Amino acid sequence: MKSLVFLTLFMLAQSAQPLSTQSSHAPDEAAIREHVKQLETGWNTKSGALFAKPFAEDADYVVINGMYIKGRSVIETAHQRIFDTIYKDTTITLAVKQIRFLRPDVAVVHVIGRRNGPTKELTTEAMLTLFMTKEKDGWTIAAFQNTQVVARE
Repeated sequence: MKSLVFLTLFMLAQSAQPLSTQSSHAPDEAAIREHVKQLETGWNTKSGALFAKPFAEDADYVVINGMYIKGRSVIETAHQRIFDTIYKDTTITLAVKQIRFLRPDVAVVHVIGRRNGPTKELTTEAMLTLFMTKEKDGWTIAAFQNTQVVARE
């Protein structure tokens, strides 16, 4: 009987261990989700500065059409240009699908995105991959990949 009680307690302790490990990431996950929300807010308020704020100064960014740009200032300027022109009548919604911590200070974040516009051409779904690092001032987006999701027929 003692061995059965011990085995049960041991199994309960082992199953509880991953929960405590997961909860240790809760503040980091909240900060990462806040950065994703800031991207959404920046787009929807048409502010290149607000959109670019979560990015590292030397961030790598792959645009949905495959073009590569580098640096927060370029990300800010390029987004302000599209907010003022082709995407001025669009909004986006972003939802974090998964946060995977590779190390306590490095995370890969997958985000489901949808751009809504007045025409079919301006409405698109995408999968975003963010490579984020925790620096002395908090989390930043070191690299960003925007991939359009094409409907299968």
